[in-house]
Amino acid sequence: MVGTVAKDVATEPELLLERSRAITVQGADKRGRAVVRIVGKYFPARALGGRAEEALRAHLQNRIFPEVGEREFVVVYLHSLVDRSDNSPGLGAVRAAYESLPAVARERLRAVYFVHPGLQARLFFATVGRFLFSSGLYEKLRYMSRLEYLWAHVDKTELEVPGCARRHDDELERRPLMDYGIEAADRRCMFDAASMDTSASLHSLRCIS
Repeated sequence: MVGTVAKDVATEPELLLERSRAITVQGADKRGRAVVRIVGKYFPARALGGRAEEALRAHLQNRIFPEVGEREFVVVYLHSLVDRSDNSPGLGAVRAAYESLPAVARERLRAVYFVHPGLQARLFFATVGRFLFSSGLYEKLRYMSRLEYLWAHVDKTELEVPGCARRHDDELERRPLMDYGIEAADRRCMFDAASMDTSASLHSLRCIS
């Protein structure tokens, strides 16, 4: 009944995010904790425009956390082939959505597995990112350069990995220099530090890609 009511009153941005399947609950990790899968490539940032924060808050509160319930959980974020202009909700929106969660929900988050981060993403979070996010969240960040490292924490049968992530993983195996930012399959997928407007508010910052 609760789910039905939430669906009836869902806003247009929330419905758009729900239909994208960018954020879903999928199975459990090897410790029995719920897995929240986020596929960066699926996030409809361009379509949402300035409503990304609204959509994130509503989707987490009305869909994701009711399904997680009172369980501890982990986040698997697949960053594969994210395009900054198309798939990034913005750092401000992500930060605001996270901090809007009840303290008990933030405490139940045990780890964030960042899959296919690349060198630029690592450097960004090691410098600017640690100041934008609370230490509680930053300390839970775990980088996974390959899917094989993720399988040490999450069983393959518990997580649906989209084709874009599998193809990117295969390409990284063939072209390992991409891990160090020396070579890229698509320049649009690289983080462009010069595009960050440091004088803008957090809500206008664009997420790394």
